[in-house]
Amino acid sequence: MAMSKRKKEEEDPFERINRLFREMFEEFDENIRRLVREMERTPFGFEQHRSMTTKPYVWGFEITIGPDGVPRVKEFGNVRRIGRAPKISEEVEPIIDVIDEEDKIRVVAELPGVEKDKISLKTSGPKLVIRASNHRRYYKEVDLPAEVDISTAKATYRNGVLEVELKKKERGEEKEIRIE
Repeated sequence: MAMSKRKKEEEDPFERINRLFREMFEEFDENIRRLVREMERTPFGFEQHRSMTTKPYVWGFEITIGPDGVPRVKEFGNVRRIGRAPKISEEVEPIIDVIDEEDKIRVVAELPGVEKDKISLKTSGPKLVIRASNHRRYYKEVDLPAEVDISTAKATYRNGVLEVELKKKERGEEKEIRIE
């Protein structure tokens, strides 16, 4: 009996991922059906609306399991959810990985089809802001897991992949303050 209970607990993260997948696909399907119905109701009909819309619809997600065993879902693309209705943006949110290492943070972003000189990187508080504009436009504000020393930042861009390395700020040495 104890063995089957343990087995259920071990299967729990996968069941959660399966449930998340089902919910996301059901919601995605519902949103696509709603978009099609809205386009059919336009005065010009679906065909006219489709010919007026030239930008692609990009939506995807990545599911990982964190060190705490909890599944995390990261979305990317230019389809955003605002309440229950999807909104199409001019800017695509790229796929991002944030790797927190002992003394540095590495941010890896996929920006295919962009020239290196069209990429802008800025820090704003605890965030790294990535903006790229070529025939595709990308934008992402990346939450950094620690404070960084921006003067040590290094960035490389090869084959559509941007990698930014930021050293963490060292904590100041402790000093005792004398009270006078």
